[in-house]
Amino acid sequence: MKGTRLGGSTVLITGAGSGIGRLMALGAAQRGASLVLWDLSPERVEKVRAELADRARPGAQVLAQVVDVSDKAQVSAAAAETLAQVGTIDVLINNAGVISGKPLLDTSDAAIERTFAVNVLALYWVTRAFLPAMVAQHRGHVVTIASAAGLIGVAQQTDYSASKHAAVGFDESLRAEMRTLGTGVRTTVVCPYYIDTGMFDGVATKYPFLLPILKEQKVATKILDAVERGKSRLIMPPLVAGLAPARILPTALFDRMNDFLGVNQTMAHFAGRPGDAPVVTPDPVILGDAAAPGTAQADADPAVRAG
Repeated sequence: MKGTRLGGSTVLITGAGSGIGRLMALGAAQRGASLVLWDLSPERVEKVRAELADRARPGAQVLAQVVDVSDKAQVSAAAAETLAQVGTIDVLINNAGVISGKPLLDTSDAAIERTFAVNVLALYWVTRAFLPAMVAQHRGHVVTIASAAGLIGVAQQTDYSASKHAAVGFDESLRAEMRTLGTGVRTTVVCPYYIDTGMFDGVATKYPFLLPILKEQKVATKILDAVERGKSRLIMPPLVAGLAPARILPTALFDRMNDFLGVNQTMAHFAGRPGDAPVVTPDPVILGDAAAPGTAQADADPAVRAG
């Protein structure tokens, strides 16, 4: 196997309380992995932990933590607790993300800052917390869930698209760095079109046969397959892979092509997932013991996932 085998590995997923984060956790458990679940919502992450307790293979560990990945101090504290309980993380999936979905002049300062805090800066805080151990053992895999919007700008996504361009650049530079230093650590960047997770409720696609709204289960499975096969880049659907090279066209022609495909009209009726709003949690909260995943250790005020 050229990639990272999930069976017997310990996988940490941010934004694991719903959407593809939850489905990747369930899929990784079915492949024999131990799981560490990070999410901003105690209710959601506890529910996923309970699901995994019933599905995890014998001997597999499950740990759930309430963590605001945009908070450097929380990430550091939660990472220390994670490493103490489960040891080295073999596969890190940076999945947490947020979107405002408004025109630039209608987007608040707080929303812009939140987008970059969760979608960009969190990549640094979380990856730096676990990368040293990966380098020390000369193996590991860092997965960055970016977006097709990280390859092409989209109207009503000035903050989101810019943050996902940063995520793509983060992965590419990290891959180059790990390869140049000979660390043995792999990376994978994922650039999907819209996914039917609820995060993009209200979006529409002009030509579904060319740019379909992706099914979350299929996306989650493809990501896990990409990790095990050692793919450095996963772009879905195939047409998206052709959009970035099309930049060689004159700008006016490139813009017309995107208008023809309806790319810049996709967000016209964007609603998003109800309740997705920033919530501050003062400290990381551990919901499940790695050795006894069926017992909750702590609780917290209701929070909404930042991813």
